[in-house]
Amino acid sequence: MKNMKSIKKAVFPVAGMGTRFLPATKANPKEMLPVVDKPLIQYAAEEAVAAGIETLIFVTGRNKRSIEDHFDTAYELERELEERNKEKMLKVVREILPPEVNCVFIRQSEALGLGHAVLCAKPVVGDEPFAVLLADDLLCSDKKPVLSQMVDVFEYHKCPVLGVQEVPMEDVHQYGVVDAKLSGDRTYDVGGMVEKPSQAEAPSNLAVVGRYVLPGKIFDLLETQERGAGGEYQLTDAIARLLDSQRVLAYSFEGKRFDCGSKHGYLQAQVEFALAHEEVGEEFRQYLLSLDLGGASSTKKAANG
Repeated sequence: MKNMKSIKKAVFPVAGMGTRFLPATKANPKEMLPVVDKPLIQYAAEEAVAAGIETLIFVTGRNKRSIEDHFDTAYELERELEERNKEKMLKVVREILPPEVNCVFIRQSEALGLGHAVLCAKPVVGDEPFAVLLADDLLCSDKKPVLSQMVDVFEYHKCPVLGVQEVPMEDVHQYGVVDAKLSGDRTYDVGGMVEKPSQAEAPSNLAVVGRYVLPGKIFDLLETQERGAGGEYQLTDAIARLLDSQRVLAYSFEGKRFDCGSKHGYLQAQVEFALAHEEVGEEFRQYLLSLDLGGASSTKKAANG
């Protein structure tokens, strides 16, 4: 493991249906839901690029074409913005990703779980170590982007790294949970993993939250992996088997997580990112202060149909 290569590729499993956001996700991918003025998938891609990733691998499914379009060049839009002298907007469109970053799109023909989605990326990743980012988990940090923190840990220890966060025990059934022992500053040696355990079965309240740095060897394990929780091929199960042959670390990252796979977490992200936005932040703050939170009956009626 001492000669493990640096991380240059990242996998984004984006084939999920997004049923918790229907009808908004009936024809639009959940990863394209905007937080203020950028879609969730762009925040994740920017985090990867900041960590030195050069190849972004999107594992897509039905109705995900708009993700590919988002990262492609929009010649007609650029020409129109140029003709109207909208230089600021033109710059925004052209700088979604740096020109040296490559995007690869792979179709997952059947939704068989996160493990299967990651396995779909094997032809592009090969035997290199790589990152996995779930766009549902919007992570931000005042110091260093979360994946950059994890890559630093990987570079120092030369072993796989799982991003983890403490969650309430009543919520552990929603996550992959690690059995881990503190071994350094924010790092834990992982002894085992359980996918979506009950409170009684959970080895801790340290939950894996949408960021992984993994070795290419994980593909060999995924190819022989049996179906697990929910009848799907679970990445957690393959990582648990990886522990038989090498050290795996959990890293409690510095930063804040918004669970944008839930309506509550998504709305929290909207509010906090809007307040921090240089263009609309102050105006939005004043609007929030003006709200009569006990009223708004007509808005409530519209929101609930």
